Amino acid sequence: MAHTKSAIKRIKIYERNRIRNRLRLGRIKFYTKKFLSLLEENKIEEAKQILPQVISVIDKAAQKGTLHKNTAARKKSQLMKLLNKKILGQGSI
Repeated sequence: MAHTKSAIKRIKIYERNRIRNRLRLGRIKFYTKKFLSLLEENKIEEAKQILPQVISVIDKAAQKGTLHKNTAARKKSQLMKLLNKKILGQGSI
């Protein structure tokens, strides 16, 4: 357990940031799963409509420091790649 006043404060800040990060990552997972389920059901038009929301949530998490910018770029790229494959009919998820 922390003894100094500053160490106690840091623990509170770490906990607050952990909760914020978990919420942001949870939001990313929610929208990503929603997008992938639409792709699996071949609802391509609906998937196209939800993709900007997924990208927005990923970008916000990267901007706030929850995700590294390269991780965010990789996630967005993978989602776009899956959508394009589905559109061209070259593969299944």
